[in-house]
Amino acid sequence: MTNATNSILIRNVRILDPSQGIDRAGDLLLRDGKVSRVGEPVRDGNLPPQCAIVDGAGLVVCPGFIDLHVHLREPGYEDHETIATGLDAAARGGFTTVCAMPNTRPAMDNASVVDYVLRRAREANGVRVLPIGCVTKERAGQQLAEMWELAQAGAIAFSDDGSPVANPNLMRQALAYARGLGLPIINHCEDPVLSKGAPMHEGRVSNLLGLAGWPAVAEETMVARDIDLAALTRGRLHLAHISTAGAVELVRRAKERGLPVTAEATPHHLTLSDQWVCGHGSEGPLSGPLTLAAYDSSAKVNPPLRTARDAEALLAGLRDGVIDAIATDHAPHPVTTKKVSFDEAAFGIPGLETAFGALMLLVHRGELPLPTLVQRMTQGPLALLGERGVGLGSLREGSIADVTLFNPGLEWTVRGADFASKGKQTPLEGVTLKGRVVATIAGGRVVHSQISGLASSDNP
Repeated sequence: MTNATNSILIRNVRILDPSQGIDRAGDLLLRDGKVSRVGEPVRDGNLPPQCAIVDGAGLVVCPGFIDLHVHLREPGYEDHETIATGLDAAARGGFTTVCAMPNTRPAMDNASVVDYVLRRAREANGVRVLPIGCVTKERAGQQLAEMWELAQAGAIAFSDDGSPVANPNLMRQALAYARGLGLPIINHCEDPVLSKGAPMHEGRVSNLLGLAGWPAVAEETMVARDIDLAALTRGRLHLAHISTAGAVELVRRAKERGLPVTAEATPHHLTLSDQWVCGHGSEGPLSGPLTLAAYDSSAKVNPPLRTARDAEALLAGLRDGVIDAIATDHAPHPVTTKKVSFDEAAFGIPGLETAFGALMLLVHRGELPLPTLVQRMTQGPLALLGERGVGLGSLREGSIADVTLFNPGLEWTVRGADFASKGKQTPLEGVTLKGRVVATIAGGRVVHSQISGLASSDNP
């Protein structure tokens, strides 16, 4: 599954590297797992032996994408996903680094589980895994996990994702303790009392469908609380998958105050709305009278898809830097937990393989500059990773050869059955996207390729 040579030359390609302010045509040479040369043409006489040469005409090369929020499910939920299948999905999506959430079974609340995840990742395809440890033991929200032990084992942050830290005093303690470790707390911002029993956003669509609604305030009250606790403790706070206009404004104000707060948004919250629960066609969500396509459980996600106004506010926050990073919240489930009634269906969307294509819709509509999109998927995540991100997210000479190569004009139709992920239920089923990753190189190794001359065994 890896390239047979130690060197790769990508010729006549558009090089897009926000870390250096580079957006130009040129050559990119990778050698022995590092970036060797960027920009100027490389003559044949200066090539290393057995160098693989790629014609990059019409393509764009950028640093490998970094995903701060992925559910690999293993250990414990291997029927949903394994580390191997999840990393294959990541490679197809252009991701060379993914951060693994701790809602496994057993939960990632001790060093042995972190060690297991890292070992299984090393056995996979070369995509880098950075584990996120639990905030509380068993993610139960009662007692802090052994955070020092988790940090020593390699955890890059702490989160009970999917289970918000509801107790404010416990959250205060977690932020203060994590500050001493130099690591952030990532919270899933949801007031479980306000959202109890609600499978989708509260609004016109939930009323139309007769489903209980989850109000935006259930997210915003928790965001406001956590920002105040970050101000009190000066602990680093990262807000996972914010989804409402109110949450964007709260983060904006926190950054204006100089607080140590960062935030992420997902491709589905940026590009979809609650209208998609009514079903969709190849052009987008259905409107008008309900059809048999309604109650589409593939569009059930936590936090829920919000309104078009919320998506517009998220996009504005992404453009101006209030939202630091795009993260997929890749959450695969077996078909048996999704092809049921909407109330009973599991929350989650498998996002690794569709993230870039979905976001390119915004680029082609002129709503998001391509350099901004690449920045939020490469440099932006480094605000969370800190020292753990050194050498990542850049094509600077001497940096790690994590590279994503994409065709911005390539049209393709989403088919969940073709995913490498075990999660096949996607709200984008049958939708035609424009823009696709054609090769992913992690540490100089080709982990995905649709290009002749780059050896890879996972072509769809």
